[in-house]
Amino acid sequence: QLIGIWYISEWMAMGKPSTLQLVELGPGRGTLTEDILRVFKQLASVLSKCDVSVHLVEVSPKLSEIQAGMLTGGKVQPSPEDESAYMKGISKTGIPIFWYRDIQDVPPGYSFYLAHEFFDALPIHKFQRTEKGWREVLVDIDPQVPDRLRFVLSPSRTPATQNFIQPEETRDHVEVCPEAGVIVQRLASRIEKDGGAALVADYGHDGTKTDTFRGFRNHKLHDVLSAPGTADLTADVDFSYLRKMAQGKAATLGPIKQREFLKNMGIDLRLQVLLQNSGDAATREQLLHSYDMLMNPEKMGDCFNFFALLPHHRLVHPDKKDKPESKSPLPPVAGFNELLLK
Repeated sequence: QLIGIWYISEWMAMGKPSTLQLVELGPGRGTLTEDILRVFKQLASVLSKCDVSVHLVEVSPKLSEIQAGMLTGGKVQPSPEDESAYMKGISKTGIPIFWYRDIQDVPPGYSFYLAHEFFDALPIHKFQRTEKGWREVLVDIDPQVPDRLRFVLSPSRTPATQNFIQPEETRDHVEVCPEAGVIVQRLASRIEKDGGAALVADYGHDGTKTDTFRGFRNHKLHDVLSAPGTADLTADVDFSYLRKMAQGKAATLGPIKQREFLKNMGIDLRLQVLLQNSGDAATREQLLHSYDMLMNPEKMGDCFNFFALLPHHRLVHPDKKDKPESKSPLPPVAGFNELLLK
């Protein structure tokens, strides 16, 4: 709900454009989009003159089916071959929804992008600093145990080593996700050209961590090299790399810890209202448990981060340096500044 409010707050700060595309990358089961659409419905009077549509970038046929059930009650139809979307429908709240296989298929226009636990699932290259310089970490068959895999260092520099290691790198072990770099460049270009904003929420760090590649199976840690294809593989997002890849086309904010972002968004006030409105002890218990999960530094509060891409003019007036006194101050970006509740 607070993410939905973040988008509306940015839409208002940018002068309430007449159209708004909500684009989610890898929307999972569709629950987050559904919560955001519920907020949009509650604030329908604010959005009444705005033409809202939802665009989901999803490669999995199975997941797009689950999303369609969640968001439209299953009322969807395949799109004709000549259209960029492969499926379309209408949300339960009456908003058109389209499905695509690639972000490049999403039509241009003023858009809000959402990538929640998306970048951490993209493939990475791993590199190790050695006495002979940087070497790529590769996967090989273990000669001792033929049906086992093992990590090995490349005997010499690989093309990836030459292309992906920054000359100023100080760490001894680095993970790079080139696909994330490409997607961020596309988002930054779109935001520069058409306006809007992107919000990235993920496990990550600001260029400080080294070896974060791990596997999960049934919510338990799982050796990444055993039984390939049966576990979820993940690596923490390097936000310093995403910032570099935005290449000045878009301004970046963050990463900031999830608990700071949600606190700035007024989660404490939201919790109080929900607690007052809930009639039974079980619901209150559930609310407090969820709040603790999101905010506790030992749980998701510190390991999850928020990062935003915005047009430069959202943070700096284009002609501010010429006539500083004539410009009204720009509204702060919600979530990344402390909100002063009036």
